Amino acid sequence: MNRLFKSGGCLDVAIDHGVCNEPSFLNGLEDMGLVVDMLVNAGPDAIQMSYGQADLLQSRPDHEKPALVMRLDMGNPYNASRHRVMWAELQCDDPVLPAVEMDAACVVVNLFMLPDEPDLFRQCVRNIARVRTDCTRYGMPLMIEPLVMLPNDIRGGYQVDGDAEKIVTLVRVAAEMGADIIKADPTTNADDFHKVVEAARVPVLARGGGKEDLRIVLEKSAALIAQGARGLVYGRNIYQHANPQAVVAALMAIIHDRATGAEAWEIYSHAG
Repeated sequence: MNRLFKSGGCLDVAIDHGVCNEPSFLNGLEDMGLVVDMLVNAGPDAIQMSYGQADLLQSRPDHEKPALVMRLDMGNPYNASRHRVMWAELQCDDPVLPAVEMDAACVVVNLFMLPDEPDLFRQCVRNIARVRTDCTRYGMPLMIEPLVMLPNDIRGGYQVDGDAEKIVTLVRVAAEMGADIIKADPTTNADDFHKVVEAARVPVLARGGGKEDLRIVLEKSAALIAQGARGLVYGRNIYQHANPQAVVAALMAIIHDRATGAEAWEIYSHAG
């Protein structure tokens, strides 16, 4: 945990999108070696990856490189069309051991809540129960990612539901299941996010979801940190940006220096 929260907060850059089987997520991730080089130079606190790509980070000899957060599961709720069968599965039979072998600082597993998909939710509960047992055995911190999604006819694909009551309720499930860290959706009204933090009772990292205008991202990020989030987990808002290193610098200032959205925009604007 100390490797993730070096100065009390954490920026975790997620680049584990290859397991989602969604082509639009891969824009900007075509050359993973270059992506990892760029992110290591940018200096976030952590990089979130899957086992098959983690060697690109962990084979580096740098002592001060970002910590590894390893994704353990995969599923099909990310596509534009709703599938006949929705599923979420762990990636191997002994899911936490590869993370131990790769010296990960944390593992992450989804907790999907989609309308009319109770079996998908049950699969996630089983996955978490299995992983929680192994995390205890290996001494590995567990990050649970509760995801409340809109109905498919509204969302037209992967879109989160920002309803505070729904998010708080699902975060409470994650907390009850023994999460060490919770990666939570932002509430539609950022001023409600303190309710999520209070329900979690463990460090909460706010996730980014879909790509948005950077000014909006920075303002929202600052508001979420002010509401008690210990950090952020952003993917496409970083790696699909024209200047990912500048975005990292702005977000790190929000998390570690309590910069406002406007101050973070100035940092981004004057970054290399």
